[in-house]
Amino acid sequence: MIIPWQELAPETLQNLIESFVLREGTDYGEQERTLDEKVANVRQQLVQGEVVLVWSELHETVNIMPRNQLSRGERYQP
Repeated sequence: MIIPWQELAPETLQNLIESFVLREGTDYGEQERTLDEKVANVRQQLVQGEVVLVWSELHETVNIMPRNQLSRGERYQP
């Protein structure tokens, strides 16, 4: 289920993004980026709709994933 990031408290959203960035271990190329830069990049992707917050009922976790990787059922938002 997609969670509208705009409805989260700013501190909660910040913590979710930081948690995601810290566990991802994404390679950013030759130049290492700071945590703040990585968080800002993910936040920008949320604003642009490239990624979404997804709640997994099965695992009871929140994840951030590219919108184009969602299954058809997950894309539906009433």
